[in-house]
Amino acid sequence: MSEAKKTGLQVVVVTPEQTALDVPVDFVALPLVDGELGILKDHAPTIGRLGFGEMRVRHENKTDRYYVDGGFVQIADNVVSVLTGFALPVEDLKADEIRYRLEEAESKTDAKGAAAALRRQIVDQCKAQLRMLEKA
Repeated sequence: MSEAKKTGLQVVVVTPEQTALDVPVDFVALPLVDGELGILKDHAPTIGRLGFGEMRVRHENKTDRYYVDGGFVQIADNVVSVLTGFALPVEDLKADEIRYRLEEAESKTDAKGAAAALRRQIVDQCKAQLRMLEKA
């Protein structure tokens, strides 16, 4: 019997490098591009596009927080499958490194076209990470 059938809900987070998380949970909250999505057992089948931000996973009466870096989510048969470029527990985020990347990106005001889009993306990612650290 699968973990999802025993506990009710399973979350699987996959990055290009690894399976970052594969655990039974009670609840998952994800940052979609157009708002936050909360997921409980027996959620309707769904596919969504992730934004940059906080994923909260509640299990065993505790909540774990992760930064996810965009991607997609699929919910089917009580399994929440998260495909993201990057997933990291909030306690592993390093404020000094994030602030440095943010300052570096914001200083490139002469960027045009694709470079400007990448600059905006880096700024958005850094700001999302810093918001998570402020809440911690």
